[in-house]
Amino acid sequence: MKSDKVLDATGLACPMPIVRTKKAMNELELGQILEVHATDKGFKSDLAAWSKSGGHELLEHVEEGDVLKFWIKKG
Repeated sequence: MKSDKVLDATGLACPMPIVRTKKAMNELELGQILEVHATDKGFKSDLAAWSKSGGHELLEHVEEGDVLKFWIKKG
């Protein structure tokens, strides 16, 4: 999937992946897509809740080994 920005949050523990995701989303325009790479397993549920509360759309996620990859559309 094509993204407008990629955020590498691998190796970071809660709450840093969500903090960095929020900062990266603030730099995007409405409708742009952020791709996030993370290794914190709890980030999956955190991101789903955060996206919903912020009006963003979690488009897709995949797991490649230990790395979780997410694509979020800014709402």
